[in-house]
Formats: sequence, structure tokens, C-alpha cells
Amino acid sequence: MCLAIPVEIESIDNQIARCRVGEGETFLDASLMLMADEVEVGDFLIVHAGFALRKLDPKEAEETLKILRDMVKLADGTEPEACNF
Repeated sequence: MCLAIPVEIESIDNQIARCRVGEGETFLDASLMLMADEVEVGDFLIVHAGFALRKLDPKEAEETLKILRDMVKLADGTEPEACNF
């Protein structure tokens, strides 16, 4: 099973987006070649296997990140603020 976490585009160079994972200091590169929509710096994406699959509304991205933080808290007692996503 795979779990996609929303990422925010920090920069774009030649159809490759450099993205921040959640609110942490983890970054990944994602190919934009499968995207039907135009994207720009600051947009949120869902990425799987190195490919951006779709653009997310910022509110939807934040709600998803909150749910993931809450899941971590329930699973191991970690405070959601301690999560890097």
C-alpha cells in the first residue's frame, strides 16, 4: 500500500518540480510530465513514484496533512506538532 502526502512546489526546472514534503525539511523531485493542469511555485501536488498526479487545493492539502498528523498521534502518542509533515 502506498500513501501519498501533499507536497508544495518550491521551484520548477524543465518539467521537474522541487517539492517540500509537508512542513518539514524533506524535499523531493517530481516529474510534471503527467500533469494535465498547469502548475506553479506554491501549488500543492499529490506525487506517487516520482510523478505528480494531480494538483490539490491548498485547503484540501492542509486538511490532509492535519489528518495524517492526527493519525500519528493516535498510533503512537506523538504530538502532531512533532511530525515533519
